[in-house]
Amino acid sequence: MREYKQFYINGEWVEPSSPNDFEVLDPATEEVCATISLGNEADVDKAVAAAKAAFETFSQTSVEERVALLERMAEVYKRRIGEVAEAIRLEMGAPIKLASTAQAYAGLGHIIEAAKVLKTYAFEEDLGPHKVVKEPIGVCGLITPWNWPLNQVSCKVAPAIAVGCTMVLKPSEIAPLSAYLYAEIMHEAGVPAGVFNLVNGDGPTVGTALSVHPDVDMMSFTGSTRAGSLVAQNAAPTVKRVTQELGGKSPNIIMDDADLEAAVTRGVLHMYNNTGQSCNAPSRMLVPRGMLADAEAIAAKVSEAVVIGDTADEKTTMGPVVSKVQWDKIQGLIQKGIDEGAKLVCGGTGLPDGIEKGYYVRPTVFSEANNDMVVAREEIFGPVLVMIPYDTEEEAVRIANDTPYGLAGYIQGEDIDRARKLATKIRAGNIHLNGAAGGSDIPFGGFKQSGNGREWGAHGFTDYLEIKAIEGYSAA
Repeated sequence: MREYKQFYINGEWVEPSSPNDFEVLDPATEEVCATISLGNEADVDKAVAAAKAAFETFSQTSVEERVALLERMAEVYKRRIGEVAEAIRLEMGAPIKLASTAQAYAGLGHIIEAAKVLKTYAFEEDLGPHKVVKEPIGVCGLITPWNWPLNQVSCKVAPAIAVGCTMVLKPSEIAPLSAYLYAEIMHEAGVPAGVFNLVNGDGPTVGTALSVHPDVDMMSFTGSTRAGSLVAQNAAPTVKRVTQELGGKSPNIIMDDADLEAAVTRGVLHMYNNTGQSCNAPSRMLVPRGMLADAEAIAAKVSEAVVIGDTADEKTTMGPVVSKVQWDKIQGLIQKGIDEGAKLVCGGTGLPDGIEKGYYVRPTVFSEANNDMVVAREEIFGPVLVMIPYDTEEEAVRIANDTPYGLAGYIQGEDIDRARKLATKIRAGNIHLNGAAGGSDIPFGGFKQSGNGREWGAHGFTDYLEIKAIEGYSAA
């Protein structure tokens, strides 16, 4: 069992101001895999003070110095990527194949991309005799979730460092192990003391302390819409910038000219990726009414092929959900779908066959649902797909947009011009045509209650920058 009870503040591993042990569970076994300590306001104060002091010098470093720093971070990360993958497997139950590829490499990708963007990023713009400059915003509070732990840590930390900000990170207390390794990577790469600080803790204590702190200049939050709203409310009195990447209930429109076998298979597999614990999961599949029965059969076949089991086994394709709290919530929503009268195509409540422990969920598909059902409106955050029939393209657009969320949208169809036109009508921040997916250079973020601001690539720098106009800069 691992013990990660210290915090990383001002370039050193330090003891909590007040010990408060918290056990981290492996969701596949329900056994304790690590112990951390939860911080408090005093720990946050120390970390923010270190970040504030470090900002005075780090904000003045050159682009070349920060590029070199990011490149060293990437080198150390590459060396330790196996450790990172194992930590992710333990803390949130990702199958080792997923943890070793998508999960671990996502964190590395954002560091590499930030260094690449920084080399040519324009921090200045000439407007005749005037100059507009982009400057680092200051001390950043970063709150990250458990579902893609280092993806979300790195897509905040890397751009913040790239532009010259300093920061305090509060990773999820449910899945903190990979973030601890990330801090070790930062230290080994030579990140200057105080630039990066890590304080473990829960949202109501450490998250709130960061959000209200007068010396924190911006908050970047990824998590539930409910929690993101609280961060914004807590930050409002100090008028700090708040950026949010929140929930989703993304539509996946199967057009009437789509290759149904390929489109449904792709959609179901994407829904089950990471055990459905992705905010941009294509959780509502909109299917032409006349094709619904065939779509159900394909979805059931794909679901039957899912391999559920030991997360250390390379053959496992679906692990558990992250916690008992999440498992209970998902079970309640599956039962709600049954009670509402949605057709249960496969799956249902309870543990999968052959599983006796762990927070595993049966891959579940509902059909003949309507968009007013709870299972079609609430973010379930588990391997639960809802099929909704439609009669016309206009109806599909209406159903797709009839949600408080707007993170992603998916469109499957053979006529690419028609698909492109349909994409312009969906109110969401990321639209995927026929399974296409961009890399770390594509801006990620949502409309409506899915948040504000954008992460990843050059667009991800914007949240961490202030705009200053210097008038008469070139005047004689």
